[in-house]
Amino acid sequence: MPITVNIYYTGQSGSARAFAQEMLEAGIVADIRAEEGNLRYEYFLPLEDPETILLIDSWTDQAAIDAHHASPMMARLAALREKYDLRMRVERYLSDTDGLPAGDDRFIRH
Repeated sequence: MPITVNIYYTGQSGSARAFAQEMLEAGIVADIRAEEGNLRYEYFLPLEDPETILLIDSWTDQAAIDAHHASPMMARLAALREKYDLRMRVERYLSDTDGLPAGDDRFIRH
């Protein structure tokens, strides 16, 4: 069952945005996206909180997350989090493999 983890990185004086930018420019994001089992790895900017970056990180299963956490990639990531002095809030979700209920479709503009 796919697992999605939302990670809110919060810093000061633009440090969360700088962190995400360095993750992209250093190729770390591309490397993580290439890891086996990664389904999504994208940063978003909350409109009401300029000091926070939201990472939506999805994996095929817990084994893929465990392999990612055991990889050398995590040391690079941890070093950047320290560099930018970021705090984290994490939410974890299991994917609804049944899809949208038929009644919900009327609220979605295709």
